[in-house]
Amino acid sequence: MSTTSPRLEQLLQFLAESPEDSFLLFAVAKEYEGLNDLPTALTYYQKIKSNEPEYVGTYYHLGKLYEQLEQPAKAFAIYKEGIEVTKKVGDHHALSELAGAKMSLGDDEDFE
Repeated sequence: MSTTSPRLEQLLQFLAESPEDSFLLFAVAKEYEGLNDLPTALTYYQKIKSNEPEYVGTYYHLGKLYEQLEQPAKAFAIYKEGIEVTKKVGDHHALSELAGAKMSLGDDEDFE
């Protein structure tokens, strides 16, 4: 599969102008994910999490990416962390999605 696309090229140009923009970082991560370049997508999700930990959409997608990479313990930890963030910011929809994703992997005893 190609590691670039016209959309990705455009997003990367925008990102060059605003390198800390979480929305653009997220869009680039999703684009790399769609191109099946999972390691690069992971890098962008981690940058968002580091730069703006309250960007709640990151946690679900980062967790799902860890699941694709066959790293369920990391996915579980990300879902748990995201649940705490969503509680803090009051995003009940994201909280519900993260709780469902976490539950589908197991419970705390499965990952300790």
